[in-house]
Amino acid sequence: MKVQDLLQKDSYSKAAGRGLLAGVIGGLAGTAVKSLVEHFLPVRKVEQRSAQIQIVDDLSTKITGSPVSVQNEELAEQLVNFPIGATVGAAYGFGKKDNKELNIKDGIILGGSTWVSTHETSLPLMGLEPKPTDVPLKMQFNELFAHVLFGITTEVVRSTVLHRLNERD
Repeated sequence: MKVQDLLQKDSYSKAAGRGLLAGVIGGLAGTAVKSLVEHFLPVRKVEQRSAQIQIVDDLSTKITGSPVSVQNEELAEQLVNFPIGATVGAAYGFGKKDNKELNIKDGIILGGSTWVSTHETSLPLMGLEPKPTDVPLKMQFNELFAHVLFGITTEVVRSTVLHRLNERD
């Protein structure tokens, strides 16, 4: 299927493709905003390694026999963040494939639910982050704030991209 065919508004699969594309672009933009916020607001203790670094370190050690070097940790972290953000955005964009209207509340819900499903539940259960009760409230708020901005940005960009793609018809 050609990209031009994907962008036409004639079928469910084309609408799904446009929704996925808009969501991926939104998720990437949201991840960039979230990463920028986390660069300025502490989301973990200084000595605590992020879940992303732990995952990449384990993978690097299995493949190369050594963990990621300290000078490459920031890059390695983003190599996990951006694909996850794009995937979350794609699922979100697919779910909203027929709705080009901007809804900030949906973005807030996306960001908040992403935070709850990762930092408050699954990452602590996998042993990649401390239990929420062991994380200072300010750091939890910073993490939630970064995720809400991720969701809002994802929604704004998704809505704009989908609107522009639909205008092409």
